[in-house]
Amino acid sequence: AAGTVPRRRPPRSDMGRGLTLLLLPLALLAVPAQAEGTAAAEQVQIEVLHLPENCSPKSKKGDLLNAHYDGFLASDGSKFYCSRTHDQGHPKWFVLGVGQVIKGLDIAMMNMCPGEKRKVTIPPTLAYGQQGYAQGKIPPNATLIFEIELYAVNKGPRSVEAFNQIDKDSDKKLSELEISQYLKEEFARDGKKRHPSAHDEILADIFKKNDHDGDGFISAKEYNVYQHDEL
Repeated sequence: AAGTVPRRRPPRSDMGRGLTLLLLPLALLAVPAQAEGTAAAEQVQIEVLHLPENCSPKSKKGDLLNAHYDGFLASDGSKFYCSRTHDQGHPKWFVLGVGQVIKGLDIAMMNMCPGEKRKVTIPPTLAYGQQGYAQGKIPPNATLIFEIELYAVNKGPRSVEAFNQIDKDSDKKLSELEISQYLKEEFARDGKKRHPSAHDEILADIFKKNDHDGDGFISAKEYNVYQHDEL
């Protein structure tokens, strides 16, 4: 569900396999765009509540994060969201810095390490602005407060490691055969039952949304949409 939280993900026993279809585009939240000048005028306030002695690795754009957090309205302190009681209480997975959460959270969770806890205050311009978010019980022009506990920082789905894993012949481009084989391996790992046509449909969708020049390959540049690693 879109809104104050990242898209729901089913729990996985292996964090390294937490995103089954790594090439599939990730859903963005329907948050109204704010004018750059307006957003720049207000800042996210960050208070570190707990910092582990060994604070590594630190999160960066494109990393896959796993976290619990509570959301409050700054106006009256009322809680509008708690990840521990939502969707069976599983910590939330999302990719940092690509719009899967409101802009203020993307900013607030940069350079954060596993085990760290933060309390962050996010102005309306970096949250839901003048429109608010009725479904999430967030009124217009609301300043939001989140208490965040970060559990894991992993290489995101568009990392160099993920690309090289799929690129069997190391030619810096992904063929239909390579991605087809990768999908088969991922399907076998998660053990879910799928209709026989699912493989072909997903493969076609991947190329439709990622093969921008239509040459039948997904290049390193086309794949690395988050621009956080060099291929």
